[in-house]
Amino acid sequence: MAIIKVKGYEFNVITIKDSFHRRSLQYKNKIISVLKNLDLTEDDVDIPLEPVGMKKAPASASWYLEGYYLHYSYNSDNKFVENLYVVLKVIEFEVHALLNKQKTMEEFIHAFSEDKDVQEQRKKARELLGIDEKSLDLDLINKRYRELAKSLHPDMPGGDLEKFKALNRAHKILKRELT
Repeated sequence: MAIIKVKGYEFNVITIKDSFHRRSLQYKNKIISVLKNLDLTEDDVDIPLEPVGMKKAPASASWYLEGYYLHYSYNSDNKFVENLYVVLKVIEFEVHALLNKQKTMEEFIHAFSEDKDVQEQRKKARELLGIDEKSLDLDLINKRYRELAKSLHPDMPGGDLEKFKALNRAHKILKRELT
């Protein structure tokens, strides 16, 4: 079995070959169960399910905690159900770290805090970098960022401070999604 590293956690990646919708529903329920350890209810958590779990699609979970909108999504695997499994594992690790006082509540909130329009921001960030809106290649994102940063840097001839700041925000949004 292959091991992947996501948000600093290493775990076995799984390949799901059947019962895609049933497993998606199981992973959704497990995420809700894990978040219940933080005194959240099922109504506090939003985990959209794809009608076809074997389809290539991102998986995400969103919830409110202490007045913050928290969100995590993953889209690097070939099936929605496998992406949802990664979302589950990351949330499990983070909640475990919080409950065992390896992380503070502030660190937990920071790890998942997002704007409600984060998906639109990611799309615009990819447009700004001139890459495909579905690209998950961090090396490509970093390369395009460096190229554009050189030309937009305020110390360079023709540089533009506002465009440079927008480029930095775009890069930060995409790095947060992919690391």
